[in-house]
Amino acid sequence: MVSTSIDDLLSSAGERAEPAGRGRLRVLLRTLTVTAAITVVVVVGLRAVGLQVSLWIIVAGVLAVLAVRRVTAALTPPPPPRTGARAPAGEEPGTWNWASRDALRTAINGWERPLDWCGGNRERFTERILPRLGELADERLRQKHGITRESDPARARTLLGEPLWTFLSVPSRRPPSPRDLAAIVAELEKL
Repeated sequence: MVSTSIDDLLSSAGERAEPAGRGRLRVLLRTLTVTAAITVVVVVGLRAVGLQVSLWIIVAGVLAVLAVRRVTAALTPPPPPRTGARAPAGEEPGTWNWASRDALRTAINGWERPLDWCGGNRERFTERILPRLGELADERLRQKHGITRESDPARARTLLGEPLWTFLSVPSRRPPSPRDLAAIVAELEKL
């Protein structure tokens, strides 16, 4: 486990950097070490197959490859943003990624699927949707007025209004139409 202090997190990179002379010396020593190691491997490999090449040509070739590698590393574009990361603010492309898993889509699906499934079935509506609507009503009452239907039924009945109270407490013989459901949701939003 890596331990980092708050001072390390808040200090800028320039404050933590080594003096310029030490940093350059370290890069030079690392480059020379890598060059020597690669040169030894190449010379041994060439000698194993019976070839002889000037040592200076091999060193120059290794340094050239290391220089090209360093330049290409400096010129590579930044990595693409992680999946699920926030998009930068500004103009949106005008398309919606319906396959993405965002909270709004999850909430919509949490209502859309059960409502569709309960289409003409009173028992399913009473089992699945009515309790959710009751929870929504209780949550709105709790947030806005500090009560629930169970804790203070008389005041909750007054705040909800008679049609909404009746809808939530007495199951109907048939599921409400989309128009009736929209009116119920509008009443819930008024709370």
